[in-house]
Amino acid sequence: MPSTLIADLHRRVLPKKIAKRGKMIYASLAMKLSQSSKLVADPLSNVLDVLGARVTRRTRMEAAGEWALAFPAMDRLKFVAVLRGTSWMLLPSREPQFMQAGDVGLLGRTPYVVASDPGQTPIDGQVFYGASGCDVARFGGNDTIGIGGTVSFAADNADFLLDMLPDFLLVPRGTPASGAIATILNLMNDEIQRDRIGGEVVSSRLADILLVEAIRAYASQPEQVGIGWFGALSDPRLGRVLQAIHEDVSRPWTVAGLANVAGMSRAAFSAAFARRVGQPPLTYLRAWRLTIARAALARGDANVATIARSVGYESQSAFGHAFKREFGSPPKAGPAS
Repeated sequence: MPSTLIADLHRRVLPKKIAKRGKMIYASLAMKLSQSSKLVADPLSNVLDVLGARVTRRTRMEAAGEWALAFPAMDRLKFVAVLRGTSWMLLPSREPQFMQAGDVGLLGRTPYVVASDPGQTPIDGQVFYGASGCDVARFGGNDTIGIGGTVSFAADNADFLLDMLPDFLLVPRGTPASGAIATILNLMNDEIQRDRIGGEVVSSRLADILLVEAIRAYASQPEQVGIGWFGALSDPRLGRVLQAIHEDVSRPWTVAGLANVAGMSRAAFSAAFARRVGQPPLTYLRAWRLTIARAALARGDANVATIARSVGYESQSAFGHAFKREFGSPPKAGPAS
């Protein structure tokens, strides 16, 4: 081939190839940058988001003298906080828990009594609150002021979180991570007292933040957390595993793969995970996959087959059997799921 023709080809064709190659490299790099810069939710945020957790009711109590209010067990999570004075929290099979201004407690599925003194005979606390809304109950004064918030979950998904929580978590005001809680409690109290426009929205958002900050503060106390999901989150090795599961739930995880993430042998990892979380690692993974799927089906995000694949099931039949075994009914898209 004549040298002039070769030179002409180089002049006309190579720049196009280089430009095309450059675009390919740029696109690949952009994709990698996009993937690497994606914000990944931590396990707690992931769980609260998927379960649709939000504070749906807020209450306030002002009391003086002798008083005691009893409340029944319910399928919900609730926070209680003392803004002024002191009170006692009484729960089955537990020693009375003393609470003072700045303390926050989280209640799971348990009946409880809040009282001025453990020896007081309680009366039904529900009769003092209306059917809905942010209600206030008053008993003789305001030496003690407390607030409460009921946390509801979308699509009957409370089980996943409540099954892993103790019946009561106490976050004392002296906890190292309680500074944010004190700020939020002050802001919530100010909103109630000022009664300004937009106060309902502000109070609602503050209650949501208080819930997360209370859980954070509790999880930061290794000596109290011990066994349980929070204990696993705070453990460096098991925490990595939970992070990996929640980052990529559809990945075909194996015990060996999760043990490698933890940097442990399979036997040691399986034993440690089951002891902390209360169930084997693949049982936890399956429960979380199905919980995500049920929430997605209830929202009508996609059809059953698509949702099954999104949570790691290659077979719709296998997903259907697992779903029915877990929840008692076959998967079905729509609010009825």
